[in-house]
Amino acid sequence: MTRGAGEGEDAIRLLLADDHPVVRAGLRAVLDTEPGFRVAGEAATAEEAVTLAAAGGFDVVLMDLQFGAGMHGAEATAKITAEPDGPRVLILTTYDSDADILAAVEAGASGYLLKDAPPQELAAAVRTAAAGRSALAPSVAHRLMDRMRTPAEALTRRELEVLQLVGEGLSNLRISKRLFLSQATVKSHLVHIYAKLGVDSRTSAVAAATARRLIRR
Repeated sequence: MTRGAGEGEDAIRLLLADDHPVVRAGLRAVLDTEPGFRVAGEAATAEEAVTLAAAGGFDVVLMDLQFGAGMHGAEATAKITAEPDGPRVLILTTYDSDADILAAVEAGASGYLLKDAPPQELAAAVRTAAAGRSALAPSVAHRLMDRMRTPAEALTRRELEVLQLVGEGLSNLRISKRLFLSQATVKSHLVHIYAKLGVDSRTSAVAAATARRLIRR
């Protein structure tokens, strides 16, 4: 196993979880040269990240959100953070929609950073997460603050889930099965979504939510 600049016992041990080998190689190249860091493992799937994290030996997991057809990064984050002595999870992704941010935060992520962050910001976020504090990209923190300022207008986590699936083309029946809800509950969520967004159709709701980066397409 390759050891980086931080080879001492106090080095922050990192697990890189991303399904793209080039991304993992890039992160390793940056983080392995950072004083006090050691990339101690890599995972190409969210399932593998959960397994490795459970085995121990890591302080922070850098977690992507999308892993193809497999487990979502937010689900993996929830499993990892549910363990009493589990490592911290820092989300590192290209997505900054409300739906993705809320899913990650509610799953227990210690931080949320975008992949275009400069190396020094990434290093600072890793150290912050390792210390048990929150590390949020400025744009992410801004979006969360906006939600807190206008709570009555903000879509709930469940409403965002429903709308994300509407945007993916799922019918009410398929959404109800995916989220284990009744069709009546799905329709109720849509009524609230329309009211909050000021629209009157599924198409308009998806368009408005996408424009406001509430969901991703």
